[in-house]
Amino acid sequence: MFQIGGLIVFCGLLGQTTALLDTLPLPLDQTLLLDGTPAQDLSPKDLAGSLTDALSSGLLSEGLLGILENLPLLNILKTGGGTSGGLLEGLLGKVISVVPLLNNIIDIKITNPQLLELGLVQSSEGHRLYVTIPLGINLNVNTLLVGRLLKLAVKLNITAEILAVKNEQGKIHLVLGDCIHSPWSLQISLLNGFAPLPVQSLVNSLGSILNEVLPELVQGEVCPLVNGVLSQLDVTLVHSIADLLIHGLEFVIKV
Repeated sequence: MFQIGGLIVFCGLLGQTTALLDTLPLPLDQTLLLDGTPAQDLSPKDLAGSLTDALSSGLLSEGLLGILENLPLLNILKTGGGTSGGLLEGLLGKVISVVPLLNNIIDIKITNPQLLELGLVQSSEGHRLYVTIPLGINLNVNTLLVGRLLKLAVKLNITAEILAVKNEQGKIHLVLGDCIHSPWSLQISLLNGFAPLPVQSLVNSLGSILNEVLPELVQGEVCPLVNGVLSQLDVTLVHSIADLLIHGLEFVIKV
């Protein structure tokens, strides 16, 4: 009888202890787990890195490289400037006397499109972000008579401004502000070694024309992609970054 009574008392105490534990608050990490919130906040460096990684992945998944490879560069050069001959034929007219093998029809093929590592800078007042999007392509410049003539490496930066705004319902989200090609960021270099003077003259002339045409062409294709990617970013990441921008708090580490 004594053993049975002791067991009853023990079970009673255990039941009271269990009920008491049920009324206590959950541990911090368990509460966060139930709420679906990360157990730890991202550090400023992690937030910046997560944003650039998400933008890079989004641009690639939206077909950025294919868009760059299929830019209608040749068509624009042939019809640009509103002249009957186009910019490209005007260029050939200048060099035809020194490069007799060139035909008046030239082909430009874009290869090896690349998205390089994104850069991120926060404005001095802390309310804006500026994302540098460095792009690279190769240009194979061909003529009907000569075949492959030149291989050019082209690099260009697009700069996208990102702002945090509140809508009428009070929800914070990220939007695209100005999106432009960075002035003087276009770089053109010859890939297939030293070129004789007539060919180098062609490279210089072609470079001048590309500087007028290519940046705006790329900008017109890339900026809408950035806008679309922003609307698809992870909600938690967007809210974390937008809240910091609204309050002007610095989170992009300067190096």
